[in-house]
Amino acid sequence: MKKDAGTSDKNFDLAAYLDSRVKMINQALDAFLPKATVKPSTIHKAMRYSLFAGGKRLRPVLCLAAAAACGGEEREALAPACAVECVHTYSLIHDDLPAMDNDDFRRGKPTNHKVFGEGIAILAGDGLLTQAFEILAQSRGWPRYPHKTLVMELAKAAGSLWLVAGQVADLEGEGRKLNLHQLRYIHERKTSALLCCAVRLGGMSANCSPAQLDALTDFGYHVGLAFQVIDDILDVTQTSEKLGKTAGKDAKAQKATYPAIVGLERSRRIAAKLTHKAYAALRPFKGRAQALEALADYLLKREN
Repeated sequence: MKKDAGTSDKNFDLAAYLDSRVKMINQALDAFLPKATVKPSTIHKAMRYSLFAGGKRLRPVLCLAAAAACGGEEREALAPACAVECVHTYSLIHDDLPAMDNDDFRRGKPTNHKVFGEGIAILAGDGLLTQAFEILAQSRGWPRYPHKTLVMELAKAAGSLWLVAGQVADLEGEGRKLNLHQLRYIHERKTSALLCCAVRLGGMSANCSPAQLDALTDFGYHVGLAFQVIDDILDVTQTSEKLGKTAGKDAKAQKATYPAIVGLERSRRIAAKLTHKAYAALRPFKGRAQALEALADYLLKREN
């Protein structure tokens, strides 16, 4: 893809950045969650199993990067970042259940219900969703964004109008011929909503201006859509070993995907266009959003 003025600096060491931030996030998650030995230990083992199963921590890293872009301290964004990751992991546990996507592998390991059984897997997801708000409540709140605003932000993104709505539409769309408008509705809610929430919470933790929050919202929305379009592409083009989850399941389940509707090449062009719009959204930060730009670039190149 041809680079434009808003794309990431070649001198930015994304690998080192990700390594340091993921370590920071993992340490914080470990501190926030009950230890595996705390009674009832089975549920805490199950919650930790999926939470520490080797995820890339993309959403919490984006949260920290957004805070930095707005001139904030990344450590101030740790509680919101960890809260978002708990919601994300809960959604994966439930998505993988036999009643939903019925997947055996996630992040290269057996899914939660394969290890702990369906009942405990459901409860582990419930536990992580609830834990997210306990963690978020531990952030200090900011002049423009008090606790009420933070809680509302995450609750709306995770609720029946967004994240849950996306999963409902995804389930109801199986075996049906959907159009691009219907598919975008699913992707906006199932994937983009929580990514967008992550960067918005990061900005809020820096007490960002309304203009900065608008820019982060625009960025998160387009990166989230690009992320899911590329996921659709990877399900067709990559092996299960490389993906860390079962490849080809979308086609087998007769799910609507971008490649199924418009083909691989047009899907790649759509992903590139969405990422270009994400870069453009970062222009108001005038070079202070290097990490966000690099992360967007990384997301687009997952298919290469």
